[in-house]
Amino acid sequence: MSDPAGEAKLEVKQASKEVKESENVAEKYSAMTVSKNSEMNMGELSSAFSAVPTHKPVKKQIQFVEDKQEFSRFPTKAGRRSLSRSISQSSTDSYSSAASYTDSSDDETSPRDKTQVNSKGSSDFCVKNIKQAEFGRREIEIAEQDMSALISLRKRAQSEKPLAGAKIVGCTHITAQTAVLIETLVALGAQCRWTACNIYSTQNEVAAALSEIGVAVFAWKGESEDDFWWCIDRCVNTEGWQPNMILDDGGDLTHWMYKKYPNVFKKIRGIVEESVTGVHRLYQLSKAGKLCVPAMNVNDSVTKQKFDNLYCCRESILDGLKRTTDVMFGGKQVVVCGYGEVGKGCCAALKALGAIVYVTEIDPICALQGCMDGFRVVKLNEVIRQVDVIITCTGNKNVVTRDQLDRMKNGSIVCNMGHSNTEIDVASLRTPELTWERVRSQVDHVIWPDGKRVILLAEGRLLNLSCSTVPTFVLSITATTQALALIELYNAPEGRYKQDVYLLPKKMDEYVASLHLATFDAHLTELSDEQAKYLGLNKNGPFKPNYYRY
Repeated sequence: MSDPAGEAKLEVKQASKEVKESENVAEKYSAMTVSKNSEMNMGELSSAFSAVPTHKPVKKQIQFVEDKQEFSRFPTKAGRRSLSRSISQSSTDSYSSAASYTDSSDDETSPRDKTQVNSKGSSDFCVKNIKQAEFGRREIEIAEQDMSALISLRKRAQSEKPLAGAKIVGCTHITAQTAVLIETLVALGAQCRWTACNIYSTQNEVAAALSEIGVAVFAWKGESEDDFWWCIDRCVNTEGWQPNMILDDGGDLTHWMYKKYPNVFKKIRGIVEESVTGVHRLYQLSKAGKLCVPAMNVNDSVTKQKFDNLYCCRESILDGLKRTTDVMFGGKQVVVCGYGEVGKGCCAALKALGAIVYVTEIDPICALQGCMDGFRVVKLNEVIRQVDVIITCTGNKNVVTRDQLDRMKNGSIVCNMGHSNTEIDVASLRTPELTWERVRSQVDHVIWPDGKRVILLAEGRLLNLSCSTVPTFVLSITATTQALALIELYNAPEGRYKQDVYLLPKKMDEYVASLHLATFDAHLTELSDEQAKYLGLNKNGPFKPNYYRY
């Protein structure tokens, strides 16, 4: 039988011995001095800490039979490579719902080389793994919960089928939120074929879920440039199916059809475009007299610009940066190139975290807004050597050049929040003297010959949808706007829209906003007849003229 008193004495004796040894270590450590011009004796410091005793319980420890086997050995070269790969990927995949469930899979086979069939026997799709459809369905169901306005529109219009006969080819980000839009279009009578507008933003499991229900999806996360155009072509060029509507994000699909399939393009009844880049391309075609179909500029609709561009980016910029770099922004010097709605959202978020924010602008009105909001407006070259982070939000090209990248300090972060990957001159970094090191998903260290490293995110592509996710609710606003624009163009009587670019009617913008007010239990004030007459308004809207700037 054990003696409790004896055990207690033994524990006290053991504890006093540990305290005495710790005091000796402390004396030894405090005796070390580091002169101003010399380095600390790290060997001595290491030996001092190694002398700190570990607690050894009196009672016997459970011994595992294999406790001295592989754990004491260094991993093999292959093992180290595998371990490094799993760590770098899981560091982002575990925290990002934008990262596909299949990202860490050992299956590196291109989806183009696979033969896959959904449960209905169809093979008219190309995704990473059709077996991930069940996971994708869960993602879509979660998104639906915060997209009540779009679901409401689906229920209201489902019986009327306003898109019956519409054959919509789409090129957007393929996420759970986009899937809710696509399924709404299908519920309203449309047939859809879809591809991705960004090679990194596709959620593989969502693409699988859409393919499972019969939507022809050609997209997967991590496509090559060749894959990207191949997927667009497969969406457009298929036997027995000819699109009559386009939903585009960036203009790549529109450009491809215009150049490669001009006869098909001429038969399109309408184009809906939601990005600055794509809208710019449409206006260029219109100005040159080459736009042969009507197009709706959703990007500059109030419900897109003031909500998706501003509020979405205000939240998602931090999400993307934190997931990829774990950087702390308090005291960091950040320059945001462009002070449009996207830039305003980014600046507001960074300022709230204590960052020192600079703004670059070409437009004096936006520049003045930046000044009045408390930001210093500068030229990029004036601060290039001192800033910690550069974020581009312009929709332009070569906003950050190779010369400027050469002058950035070690450890600087460069990323893009505009749609196109042309804002940062990434091509100039692919030269023999620079080394690229992939440290985790969507994060590259570009290393200069002197050892300087610049951290490049998503290879200069759209940060938030490539490296994280975006708020579902705000995407509901954009998706509802897109759905209504498609319905309007498809059902418009002949002659209402000519071969030009149009803004969404004001009444439609207000309707989209009204659908989302119920989420906040918001109650609108109603005008009296006398008030409406005084303002010269219809009591039911629209409440602002087209030239009003919100």
